[in-house]
Amino acid sequence: MSGEYVQVFTTTTSKQEAKEIALHLVEQKLAGCVQVVGPISSTYRWKEKIENAKEWLCIIKTSVALFEKLKKAIRIVHKYEVPEITAVPIIAMNRDYQEWLRGTLIEPPEAGQDTEA
Repeated sequence: MSGEYVQVFTTTTSKQEAKEIALHLVEQKLAGCVQVVGPISSTYRWKEKIENAKEWLCIIKTSVALFEKLKKAIRIVHKYEVPEITAVPIIAMNRDYQEWLRGTLIEPPEAGQDTEA
């Protein structure tokens, strides 16, 4: 189980955008669950200025095998020029949750199989 699943993080400028991303990912079975947390306060450097912003955080549960597809799907909906799309491994989880998560996700293509039709 170790290393098979990840939590992916992205932030948005509005709760509505976060909810749109969540729905988009769950509908496509790229995420089993997306939690929206916020507002949060973010401080960051952008175009040589230090910025402070109110943002909403999406915590996304998915598999390592689906990360690239999930990343592309987020970029379709996301409004940021450079969105945060980071993943951290889930090193352990209870068996029932793992089985549920596996059942909510699409099957990734086999290695070497063409994914574009």
